[in-house]
Amino acid sequence: MTGTMMKLAGARRRFARLVLTTLVVSAGVAGPAAAQQAEPSVQPQPVSSQLSSPASSISPADADAALPVRPTSQTATESAPAAAVSSAPTAAPAAGPATLPHDLSPWSMFLQAHVVVKAVMTGLAFASLLTWTVWLAKGVELIGAKRNARSATRKLSDADSLSEASRQIDAGWTRSGRVADLVSAARRELQRSTDLSAEGIKERLAIALSRIEAKAARDMARGTGLLATIGATAPFVGLFGTVWGIMNSFIGISQSKTTNLAVVAPGIAEALLATAIGLVAAIPAVIIYNVFARATAGYRALLSDASGEILQHLSRDLERQENGTAAATAIRAVLTMSSVASAAE
Repeated sequence: MTGTMMKLAGARRRFARLVLTTLVVSAGVAGPAAAQQAEPSVQPQPVSSQLSSPASSISPADADAALPVRPTSQTATESAPAAAVSSAPTAAPAAGPATLPHDLSPWSMFLQAHVVVKAVMTGLAFASLLTWTVWLAKGVELIGAKRNARSATRKLSDADSLSEASRQIDAGWTRSGRVADLVSAARRELQRSTDLSAEGIKERLAIALSRIEAKAARDMARGTGLLATIGATAPFVGLFGTVWGIMNSFIGISQSKTTNLAVVAPGIAEALLATAIGLVAAIPAVIIYNVFARATAGYRALLSDASGEILQHLSRDLERQENGTAAATAIRAVLTMSSVASAAE
């Protein structure tokens, strides 16, 4: 009987060691979760239930030896994953896709542009302001001058002589125009050439009138050269700003090491804004310059018509004067001959 009990106790010890070994191996392979799932299987109740002997026949020493003991290495193995999870650094959130700025208005793009692009935009805006200022000032001046020239030329064509036309022009609001200057030049030439031939007077007066016309055209075209300069250079200045802005955008791409369109879109938009402002400054300047060139040519044509009227009046006046002088000379000759005949009788 004693030998049978000793055999049963030895079997229980071997079974307990086998269960303990299985638990350690499963904890090292499957991790803490597998160890926790396998842990209920090592409870002493299933081991004792397999024994056919009654509980009273088992000594306390043998029961203690049969109970499984969890080694410290298993506890350390189970706690290591939890510590690793708690001590692991928090993963950085994935960077979302870059988005465009909320405000891409022209003013916002101007404020965010590079200092060189800002200088280009400011210069082009100032050039555009000059264009519209010249348009307003020269437009008012040209309209008034052409109106004055038409009215004075009409008075010249309606008059019968140069002296009458001069009185009509000086009596109204046309006395301060270029046609009045033409008439004054004709009167001065007549006063200086009283004893000279008519052909010489006409030639000298034609030269004087042509000089007055040229001076009037130069005065009227003053300031339009600025329009030509703005129209020719503004697109290239805007293109310079565009090239500079795109260059900065590519530098930003190389520094950020990304090809996302949202990174380079604002810089490219600012650069293209410089080109747009250049075109806004250049196109009206070219159109206004062409309009002023045609209007100035028309104004000079009006002065040429006035000069022709003055020369016609002068030619008629000189012929009348010559005819009057010839008639007076004939009358004086007749009177002289009659007086001589009377004396001879």
